[in-house]
Amino acid sequence: MKNAIRLLITTLTLATASFAGVTVTSPAAGATSGSPVHFVASATSTQPVTAMRIYVDNVSVYLVSASKLDTSVAMSAGSHKVIVQAWDSTGAVLKTPLSLTVSGAAPPPPTGGLPAPPAGAVTKSNIEQMTGWENCTVCAGSGGSGPVAVFSMVENQASPSLDGNSAKFSISGTTPYSDALWWKQLGAADSATNLKYDVDFYSTNPGAAQALEFDSNQSNGAHKFIYGTQCNIKGGHWDVWGNAAGNWISTGVACSAPTAFQWHHLTWEFKRTATDVIFVGFTYDGVTHYVNRTYPARASGVHEMNVAFQMDGDSSMHAYSTWLDKVTLAYW
Repeated sequence: MKNAIRLLITTLTLATASFAGVTVTSPAAGATSGSPVHFVASATSTQPVTAMRIYVDNVSVYLVSASKLDTSVAMSAGSHKVIVQAWDSTGAVLKTPLSLTVSGAAPPPPTGGLPAPPAGAVTKSNIEQMTGWENCTVCAGSGGSGPVAVFSMVENQASPSLDGNSAKFSISGTTPYSDALWWKQLGAADSATNLKYDVDFYSTNPGAAQALEFDSNQSNGAHKFIYGTQCNIKGGHWDVWGNAAGNWISTGVACSAPTAFQWHHLTWEFKRTATDVIFVGFTYDGVTHYVNRTYPARASGVHEMNVAFQMDGDSSMHAYSTWLDKVTLAYW
């Protein structure tokens, strides 16, 4: 009887343990890959998984606050030891080690941000005070066909404001995850290949937001370059837009609800080639993060340059407002 009980306990223990671990579906262990290396992995545990991290040769190269990851990591040519690791809400550590070989040399990532705009740069300041802002709600949803939100934009707000003329953006509604998008066209700028988007923002109830999106869009008659970024508040991280792939991709940099009743300063830096969008990095409340992500642009016959701001509603569509001030876009 005792042996039977021990066997039953052992069987139950093994069954429970089989539900916890890290599964790496890309790359395969022992594989040879070009750089960047595409990593796809997921983690399961008896408790909620709170974070995953990739280590290459004992150096952390990627972190995401989720139970899944899908990212590309630039790696030098040669053999590497990789560990994909996860943590659950109790602090338990789960990991899967693997070895892989990288063929060819990856170009070194940028070591810093863009230089100061040159004398010939175009700088559009106080964009939130300009007339002619456009907006939509349905087009802001998934696939450009989302639910309808109640939304508004009111300019020339004396308070809260940094210069006496902020713009107030508001969203509410009854359908979960409804969104609202506002944008201001600034005219064509086909030759510009460097952009700096600078904004101050303020919210009285930031925890009600699913996400806050800060974007610029450029089209030069051949391609559309979507410099899309968002503080994915409910997801807990900063995301960038995959452009031609049409999806949000986590940078691994944390972004929780901004502090209420406080101005926050955000600067994003972008570059482009003839066919690609490059997210160089951003500075948020004085802390700089270099993202160094490159994604292909999509085809377009339009000529434009604009700035955009989007507010995403949560599952209960709690009403909230965000004020923008000193919105500036420099490009050259």
